[in-house]
Amino acid sequence: MNQAERSGTPRANLRQSAGSRKEVHKTDLSAPRRRLLELMQEVNFGRIEGLQVRDGEPVFDLSPRVKRLYLFGRENEPHESRGCEDFALRKKVAELFEVFDRERSLFIQELMIESGLPVRMIVMDADRIQD
Repeated sequence: MNQAERSGTPRANLRQSAGSRKEVHKTDLSAPRRRLLELMQEVNFGRIEGLQVRDGEPVFDLSPRVKRLYLFGRENEPHESRGCEDFALRKKVAELFEVFDRERSLFIQELMIESGLPVRMIVMDADRIQD
């Protein structure tokens, strides 16, 4: 699987079909969301634990814990798209940020990362989070 298939498509190769959601690019993101995206790419395989989201933005005041998963026979270095300045976000990344926009305040106990992309997350009940 190449870079475009896993983490994004270079802007020059983009095509938007009728009725599809608006493409979001890395350069469209706020600084905290770019930081989270780059952290996921850095982890590549593993988990980010204890990440707080306030007003729809990831908060790094209390550093989340990062657990890397080393897979034998796989690439365990940071994801190849880590150094790319801009690309269209993959659907899983866009969905993660849509949850942030919808829920506004979350405490993410665990965000599982595979190939630099979010695949699952466990959150604490939003009603229990106080700003």
